[in-house]
Amino acid sequence: MSLLRHPATAPVALRLSRDLVRTIKRGHPWVYAEALRQLPPAPAGTSAILLDHRKGQEIARGLYDPKSPLALRICSTDGKPLDDRWAERRLTRALALRERFIRPDTTGYRLAHGEGDGLPGLAIDRYDRVLVQKFDGPGPEGFWNAEELAGWLRDQTGVDAVVGRRRERSAAARVLAGEMRSPVVPFLENGMRFTADVVAGQKTGFFLDQRDNRDFLRGLVRGQSVLNLFSYTGGFSIAAGVGGASQVTSVDLAAPAVKAAEDHWALNELPAGAHEAVAADAFEYLEKVRMEKRRWDVVVVDPPSFAPSQESVTRATSAYQKLFSAAIRVTANGGLLAAASCSSHISEAHFIGLCEEAVSDARRQGRVITVRSQPSDHPWPLALPEFRYLKFVVLQLS
Repeated sequence: MSLLRHPATAPVALRLSRDLVRTIKRGHPWVYAEALRQLPPAPAGTSAILLDHRKGQEIARGLYDPKSPLALRICSTDGKPLDDRWAERRLTRALALRERFIRPDTTGYRLAHGEGDGLPGLAIDRYDRVLVQKFDGPGPEGFWNAEELAGWLRDQTGVDAVVGRRRERSAAARVLAGEMRSPVVPFLENGMRFTADVVAGQKTGFFLDQRDNRDFLRGLVRGQSVLNLFSYTGGFSIAAGVGGASQVTSVDLAAPAVKAAEDHWALNELPAGAHEAVAADAFEYLEKVRMEKRRWDVVVVDPPSFAPSQESVTRATSAYQKLFSAAIRVTANGGLLAAASCSSHISEAHFIGLCEEAVSDARRQGRVITVRSQPSDHPWPLALPEFRYLKFVVLQLS
């Protein structure tokens, strides 16, 4: 068996309709359907050779999905076949990179980050003794051999189990290799104790991409009151508690997530009376506490993506501005607002601009303390700035 589903199949030949050779050679890993002359029929995930638009010379190899707008994901530009040796080299490089910068007190992190690690469409997250692998759509699902990949990963890392998740949240997760005692898996993040539901939790069970930003916040909150909106299972809340916050309020619409935040607070042996957990809609909650004239020294707003597509950016911009403006109104004078977006369709400059509009709308002034992004286990190709999707802006308000 192979780590790839169709290693012995002759690759499909695709030809560019315009000159993208320099862009691809510089490392851009995506070719959209509109940039190809034809879309020959083939199963999603079939290996393909990409030819230039003039002489028909090979310039790259990748995985092909004729039914996706993103028709080709580039795997290599060296002319070598896409086989187990290619896959093992890329996977081994990703594992070695994490060994260089993941701290000993952290056992929850991203082991492979798709195109950022030269592994198109493949994400692998580690929660201590369990790995979760997830494919970004039918193309990667048809390219990677999920079961063989899981077995290889377990052999290389020594974990107890590898779980497979699909992009669609409704799709059932399954154990692909090894045995898992419970779907709720304990792990450490910068010494803090958490758990992740690797079967039913959002993403792969936890928002690992905010790890460094939680650590940054932890150093800012001693003696401060903190409001964490869209708190999920309490990542920023626990960081604030461990950092010495005087009082922390966690707000999320999902009652099970709020319960998990309370459990994580207790798991880290933090003062029981210093945490308020609220199951509520964030917009409604902000209006309620504004009327009550409640204020917090630090407000964290980390909503789900409001812009899942380019077409939704205008609507998302309005939603972000409305949300941040409401959050600013409950932030104390001289306090901090930490605003986040996980949408790749909203650039950093755009996001800072909408933060500025939100501050103006709330009739406040702000100064930028820091602009941050995703951690080093979520690398992004220099030629693909869209892969630097996470924005995290901390403002001091007056």
